[in-house]
Amino acid sequence: MSVEQAEVGSMSEKNGSAAKNGKPDVAALRAEIKQTRADLGQTVQALAAKADVKARAKEQVEQTKQRVRAQAAEAGERVRDVAFLATDRMRHAAASARGDGEAAVRRNPVPLVAILVGVVAVVGVIMVVRGRRR
Repeated sequence: MSVEQAEVGSMSEKNGSAAKNGKPDVAALRAEIKQTRADLGQTVQALAAKADVKARAKEQVEQTKQRVRAQAAEAGERVRDVAFLATDRMRHAAASARGDGEAAVRRNPVPLVAILVGVVAVVGVIMVVRGRRR
């Protein structure tokens, strides 16, 4: 009796797949054996993949790299958006301040003149003090 015949005989007894006349259906048993071998092959491949620590580590590193790249791209987009909004707000604020400042100077030019006189006085004092040191 060959190994295959022994497998067929034992499997037919286990599975109760005997034909009506008591003889096993050889074609069905062979198909079942073929399916079992395919399942076993898949199981062995899955176990080998799990046992391959180096490949799993590389895969994990690659996944982490992709996740970090995606997060960096998203953060970059957020920074650009915030920078654009801040720049836009600063432009509006500067335009508003410039307009408010110009209007204030037009309404009352005395503070501007007072500031200019003060700056000229400070520069004059500095020049006099330096001149005495020489």
